[in-house]
Amino acid sequence: MEVYQTFGMQAILGMASHLFFIAITFYALQAIRVEQIFKKGNTFRIQLIYILLSIAIGASVSNFFLDFTVWSGQLPYLFS
Repeated sequence: MEVYQTFGMQAILGMASHLFFIAITFYALQAIRVEQIFKKGNTFRIQLIYILLSIAIGASVSNFFLDFTVWSGQLPYLFS
């Protein structure tokens, strides 16, 4: 039963990490004036670009941090 609890905790941590970094990325992207690139009247497309960029960048950063935590936990095996 402990193995399943470990998988469940990893799933919760991964989901929370992704949502956290996607939200931070969305907040940070608000500082960029993407609307100057698009034609006027394309509000939906601009919002869609913000959302898609937030997901892409936020998930990548989250994967980096999750991988880094796994790797740092595996470092003691190098010296055993």
